[in-house]
Amino acid sequence: MGGVVLATGDIAPDRDNPDECFAATASLLQGADLVFGQLETSFADHGVRLPQTRHAVLSTPKAAAAVGKAGYTVISCAGNHCLDWGPDALRATIANLNKSGVAVIGAGENIAAARKPHIHVMPDGTRIAMLAYCSILPHSFWAEENRPGCVPMRAHTVYEQVEHDQPGTPARIHTYPHREDLAAMEADIRAAKKEADLVLVSQHWGIHFVRAVIADYQRDVARACIAAGADAIFGHHAHILKGAEVIDGKPVFYSLCNFATDLRMTPEHAARKSFKEIQVLAEKWEPNFDSLYNFPEASKRSIIARLEISDGRITEAGYLPLYIEDDAVPRVVDRDDPRFMEVADYMKAVTEEAGLNAQYSVRDGRVVIEGVR
Repeated sequence: MGGVVLATGDIAPDRDNPDECFAATASLLQGADLVFGQLETSFADHGVRLPQTRHAVLSTPKAAAAVGKAGYTVISCAGNHCLDWGPDALRATIANLNKSGVAVIGAGENIAAARKPHIHVMPDGTRIAMLAYCSILPHSFWAEENRPGCVPMRAHTVYEQVEHDQPGTPARIHTYPHREDLAAMEADIRAAKKEADLVLVSQHWGIHFVRAVIADYQRDVARACIAAGADAIFGHHAHILKGAEVIDGKPVFYSLCNFATDLRMTPEHAARKSFKEIQVLAEKWEPNFDSLYNFPEASKRSIIARLEISDGRITEAGYLPLYIEDDAVPRVVDRDDPRFMEVADYMKAVTEEAGLNAQYSVRDGRVVIEGVR
């Protein structure tokens, strides 16, 4: 008997009753055999905000309990918000999730703890190892031998002047992976593959809010992951959907967009230079001060990645279309709802615009990626 793995986008409950965030999806998540998500906040009673943070929201421990009740099995804390509220808040977040029955990957008391995979056994005995990495890193948010933090998969950026005789003209942007981080990640995956039949990797990476574009380093990291033995990659951070591709028969989801992410906004915040600078990256982004979901218009379209697992392999990969309105509650969209094809058409478009190779088909209320083996 096989099983189902579900992976959601970023989660950050920030309301009095965090159970509301999962009201429309808890039954779906609870019915899966393994449910994974990316955390964008801290679940702690208190913390000290670090000066290098940009946007930091401190959620309460009861939000961790809501994540557990919703059906999550594993959460990645490998993200650019892992140390927003300091190392004690990170420790509390991990402890509160563990107390709620949720394993944490990608972050820990030191780099050895952060690199440790979570092993999950499916109903048919298939062993799945999960690992998580982060390329979006405020300074010193990465773990070291004696410092808490997350697992880094850093990248470098080089700006090449295209027209050397034309001062002020746009530059060509090149990105490439940090060699030591890449080698360490490859070693992690090879080691995990010795312990498990399948290795699933989370990557917190990419260019936020900009339609379709995939950075060069992401493609390099994705190929390296698959070559080292990874069987699927779940991408996070962009807060909009990005395309997918199939590498050697393995699915790569470059961005799953958001899931249960509360984001309020005030007129004061909307007027800040820091917000204005990122607002222009999106196709359409108008603040709504009465909304719990202040993201670009494109962020309403989201997905849950879905894998069918049997006898130690992935037999099907695809996604369930979601829609997220101003109440910030994600809802699965039925096949007869026009928004189903709105999400599917958007995924197809951004996949093609990025030059990715994923081909999609609709099957029984879900979208399947062809060519996965």
